[in-house]
Amino acid sequence: MHPALWISKTGLDAAQTDVAVVSNNLANASTVGFKKDRAIFEDLLYQNINQPGGRSSADTELPSGLMLGSGSKVVATQKAHTQGNLLTTDNALDMSIQGRGYFEILQPDGSIAYSRNGQFTMNDEGQIVTSGAGFLLQPEITVPEDAQQITISQDGEVSATVRGEAEPQVLGQLNLADFVNPTGLQPTGQNLYVETASSGAPIEGVPGLEGLGTIAQGTLETSNVNVTEELVNLIESQRLYEMNSKVISSVDQMLGQVIQQL
Repeated sequence: MHPALWISKTGLDAAQTDVAVVSNNLANASTVGFKKDRAIFEDLLYQNINQPGGRSSADTELPSGLMLGSGSKVVATQKAHTQGNLLTTDNALDMSIQGRGYFEILQPDGSIAYSRNGQFTMNDEGQIVTSGAGFLLQPEITVPEDAQQITISQDGEVSATVRGEAEPQVLGQLNLADFVNPTGLQPTGQNLYVETASSGAPIEGVPGLEGLGTIAQGTLETSNVNVTEELVNLIESQRLYEMNSKVISSVDQMLGQVIQQL
């Protein structure tokens, strides 16, 4: 096989993967708490024909070498855990994190997942759960049936005004978790992340303390996807795909001319 065919094939694969990453970003442009991805490219192994610095004679060295690359590939997708814009909803159980940190969510298997999506609601027992799957927010907080108004402070204290009582009743304290390397978290869908060896162990704390962000009630953190930027990235990936396709077409024409002349 002509080397250029294989090299361009790897370029097509890489460009196709990049388009998939961009399309996922655009598909989640309206997903609350979503963090955009970017594809990380890497060149493949080189065929080392002449080593730079090798001897060209008894007294001279090669100033540069002859090394032929074998293409490129996507080696990783990297999450950008930057702050999204805040959307005011005036819903008492909508929360956003201003700064670092993640909500702790209890999964059905008993493990803890982490999320920036603050769209919460209550189940039939008054427990605060995620709006989609109904997973429990941790630490578990139960709202009384006769609660009239729920208040969540910036430091995560949840209280409610109960019918017949003058003073608000404290229901519980929300904690946030942070990671040394948030990029190492593994997204599992449903706006959830799970801990990995790369992310490090979760660092739990009270919102607003020890570098953790604060909680803003009645707001949601929108996706940090910039649609204009993603469309530009999509155009670049399309052109990259076209250029690699053009190389394959050109090599095909070259091989066709050789076959016709021989």
